[in-house]
Amino acid sequence: MSTREALEWFNKAKFGLFLHWGPYSVAPVEASWPIMAPELSAAAFGPHPPISEAEYVALARRFNPVDFCPEDWVQAAQAAGMRYVILTAKHHDGFCMFDAAGTSYKVTNTPFGRDVCADLAAACARHGMPLGFYYSPPDMHHPGYRDTRRPAAQNWLGEPQRPEWATYLDYMEAHLRQLLTAYGPVSILWFDGLAGHEKYDPARFRRLLAELSPGTLVNDRFGEPFDYVTPEQFIPRGGVPVRRSRPHRTRDADFRFLLRLLKVPGLRGQLLKAARRYAEGSLALAPMPTSPAPGPGEFQPWETCMTMNKSWGYHPDPTAYKRAEQLIRSLIEVASRGGNLLLNVGPTPQGTLPPEALERLAHIGQWLAVHGESIHGTTYGPLQDLPFARTTARDGTVYLHVLSWPETGQLTVDHYPGSVSAVLLLTTGELLPFRQSEGRLAIDVPRRAPDPVASTLAIHRGCADGGI
Repeated sequence: MSTREALEWFNKAKFGLFLHWGPYSVAPVEASWPIMAPELSAAAFGPHPPISEAEYVALARRFNPVDFCPEDWVQAAQAAGMRYVILTAKHHDGFCMFDAAGTSYKVTNTPFGRDVCADLAAACARHGMPLGFYYSPPDMHHPGYRDTRRPAAQNWLGEPQRPEWATYLDYMEAHLRQLLTAYGPVSILWFDGLAGHEKYDPARFRRLLAELSPGTLVNDRFGEPFDYVTPEQFIPRGGVPVRRSRPHRTRDADFRFLLRLLKVPGLRGQLLKAARRYAEGSLALAPMPTSPAPGPGEFQPWETCMTMNKSWGYHPDPTAYKRAEQLIRSLIEVASRGGNLLLNVGPTPQGTLPPEALERLAHIGQWLAVHGESIHGTTYGPLQDLPFARTTARDGTVYLHVLSWPETGQLTVDHYPGSVSAVLLLTTGELLPFRQSEGRLAIDVPRRAPDPVASTLAIHRGCADGGI
């Protein structure tokens, strides 16, 4: 598959499952951040038990998810209408969920002893589910990445000036060669480089990718070039994301400056408040340029990664989960702007998906079973500023996702672009009467919303004076 074909698939997929899983689920604490930046971790992901770096590393000796059944994970994702799965093969802590070369800090050295990436890859292959791997260039465990005699909180951005750095890049290459060749087709390499991407020599790994798996897509967290961008925990507002004239870059110095500000009494509270806004999805970490109606060449492929609750890793608090209705509306919002929603679940230490997550996945799947054609395979809609609805589009049909249903029995769209031949209420399969005049489209609708979350109308293109 070429990159063009892979991007075409990606842009149509719309909905994927993100899985953050590792020994940290045993504690349970957030992945990696409690040993890197404890204060920021607690503010962004919620309080968790205090844990030292030594205690965190020792969690691997207790990791034994005896109930892990990758078949169940893949089937739950497919039933939810998800079109791809991405698993954390290695997070910033350096723990590998595969039988990684060059380290003993990996899942095959735990009481569980199995290669999780291999098991999940086999299940995905059996069900025709595209698989991607999250891989963190930062690595708190490898002595080539940083001086591991010091606490990770002091040097978690890495130390590329040390002569050992070259050994770390070789270590990364061995891992990526293994991930790209030993587990079947890899649809996506989801890097999470945090900052200072140039220190990893991304051109070297782009050449490796071109050699081993040219159809694998790469996100924007490992330098340029990249295939798509990844806003985190927020949905770009104001229109459809478009390509930047200059790529956004976060430098190591930006992170160091932020950490210094945490020590300033007057600014510390503001920064911790910003971290909480990140968890709520109201903080745009890297604002994106948008346009109300970009051309195909301007459109920037993108994917929002979002937690189902407030944490990436497993958290046992059932009250922290977003409502299913909110998640469905987030999917609509993302699709209406041409993007994908990569929805995260943190599996339990036993290896199962939490019941709260399964309940929400089932709810989303029920909605998509009726409205899926208005999400999968679509692109951004022609109307980006409607106060009561969002639009997606495909093959001459505009899908109107009504979020605020009119009680008058009539729905009106001003400045509708083009003529209409028919309006179908997807939720019930009913054809609706409509009138078009001077750019205004008036549709007669039931007085009660057919779907309590979002009812969708398929507006089919046709002659200007059409009606039913």
